[in-house]
Amino acid sequence: MNTWTRELARATGAEWVKLRSVRSTWWCLACMTVFMVLGSLAIGGGTVTEMVRQGLPGTLSASDPVTSAAVFAQFGLVALAMLTITPEYASGSVRITMQATPVRGRVFAAKALVLAPVTFVAGVVAGGVATASVHLLLSSEVFGGRVTAPFAEVVPDLLSMGVFLALVSVTTLGLGFATRSSAGTLTTAFMLLMGVPLLLVMTGTPIGFEASLRMPLFAGLAFMGSSDTPMGGAVPYPASQGLVWLLVWTVAATAVGHAVLRRRDA
Repeated sequence: MNTWTRELARATGAEWVKLRSVRSTWWCLACMTVFMVLGSLAIGGGTVTEMVRQGLPGTLSASDPVTSAAVFAQFGLVALAMLTITPEYASGSVRITMQATPVRGRVFAAKALVLAPVTFVAGVVAGGVATASVHLLLSSEVFGGRVTAPFAEVVPDLLSMGVFLALVSVTTLGLGFATRSSAGTLTTAFMLLMGVPLLLVMTGTPIGFEASLRMPLFAGLAFMGSSDTPMGGAVPYPASQGLVWLLVWTVAATAVGHAVLRRRDA
């Protein structure tokens, strides 16, 4: 193991201790899970009720409303990602972090290496809890027995959800390094992830619609294979293209955050 790798491992260990030792981490994860469950039940219940009312054939996979709810529950992890860096700038403790790890790119990498797997696992676990809740509560005869939980559909949905939430979290981390404030990070993240895409759709213009499809909201829905979107149907391109657009936004936010980190004093 060379020196760079050793120092990165040390910095990553320190970031892991910081992340797991504060109560805000667990509050963010708990809120995200609650939002995921409640949102999934609301979306799934509405979908199944409409199917029964109109006498539509077919069934609903229990994980399908969960993928739709993920775009709302993501803000629990946005808050978590934001809190991994902005409080350090607010309190001045970022100077201690930089003194302990003078190579600034290593600081960014260490935080991302901790945040990405944590949010991936959290997304999969919360998605699993939400899927089980949807199946348990909505598969009864009251809702026509329309909800199923096929293993071949649920597992890929949960894994794609974890990847989506991990990428959103790293994107937010980049924004946190760029703005250096909680308010700035939260506002920018909300507009990027939700506000601007919906505003572009609301313009009703072909250009606005096409631009919105390339933003994280609809790219994430496409990647997760959600059929219940703000457009009233599936996103009109494959999951692989959705993943590419998510990666583009993550790389862009990471590049901006890293550039600001390197050029500005702590």
